[in-house]
Amino acid sequence: GEKMRPNKDIRDAVEEKGFRLWELAEALGLSSDAALSRKLRRELPNDQKEHIFRTIDRMVERRKEM
Repeated sequence: GEKMRPNKDIRDAVEEKGFRLWELAEALGLSSDAALSRKLRRELPNDQKEHIFRTIDRMVERRKEM
């Protein structure tokens, strides 16, 4: 069967909201999207995921203000 990509929920959320992974990396204060991609290679613990989803929400809010 098809292997689930780790953190597919995060990747989907970013795409769904029309962002790029590098924009999320920047919002998370990571040095590069490569650093984020490395992080996403393994399924993240829920507390980290929640932090990332909150960050995505903040990015959406910020975009509305622009």
